[in-house]
Amino acid sequence: MGKIMQIEEINILDCVPFRDNPFKIRNDSDMEMLVDSIRKFGVMYPIMVRPTYDGMYEIISGHRRVHACRKAGIDTVPALIREMDRDEAIICLVDGNLHRDSLLPSEKAFAYRMKVEALSHQGKTSVQVGQMSSRSYVARSAGESESQVQRYIRLTFLIKPILDLVDEGRIALTPAVEISYLSQPVQLQIANIYDQMEITPSYSQSVQIRKLSESGHLTEDRVKEIMYQPKANQKEYIRLSSERFSKFLSRFRSRDEMEDYVAKALDYYGRHLQRLRADRDSR
Repeated sequence: MGKIMQIEEINILDCVPFRDNPFKIRNDSDMEMLVDSIRKFGVMYPIMVRPTYDGMYEIISGHRRVHACRKAGIDTVPALIREMDRDEAIICLVDGNLHRDSLLPSEKAFAYRMKVEALSHQGKTSVQVGQMSSRSYVARSAGESESQVQRYIRLTFLIKPILDLVDEGRIALTPAVEISYLSQPVQLQIANIYDQMEITPSYSQSVQIRKLSESGHLTEDRVKEIMYQPKANQKEYIRLSSERFSKFLSRFRSRDEMEDYVAKALDYYGRHLQRLRADRDSR
């Protein structure tokens, strides 16, 4: 690492997000708790930044704290300013966030890829751990198998609409990996079929589509024919507008929690309507 400087109080306006930061900031209940804590007690732990050529500070650790400070109306934040190159910064960024709960598949995917590439640029893994590859080193440090890390990295080759479906739990990891080997036009066709019919390919269907693609025999009609085949485990989904329902559901971390809340709300409302009808009929 480069030279470590002392902790300084820096202006929030001088802090810029890390370029290509794979970790998303969510305005959920955890963020509201962080904002409330910062309002009451200030920032308990300094963020980490590196100076940029234009006099700004690129955030390496502390994106959520900076965001919370902005929401809380706080102008400055304590920061550990460290001079380092981009590869060193990527490794710090990834290592400092992989421990977080409820990481999305896309967050892991781009984080693993960025760290593998950073280690490869540095050429350090062979010195640190014998002849271990960068991917093996990342897998061991993350507590994953190398094959699982490779599966996640394949997700970075998905178009955004497909990757969003993976994050939402509508497409599982294994079929998503198969889809990642398809061309962007074919991926887009799969996304369009989902938009029209709300169906996604199973693992076996994804394998069929990939094999046909690699053999040069894949057509739009064959993609539709394969995806329209009934699947025993295909679930029905109801879409909810994020704009309309975010104020009710933003505090939940997982889809299961959201579904449970919506189901209870509908049950409560159904019983409320029954009571209204009973009151009306008794008059």
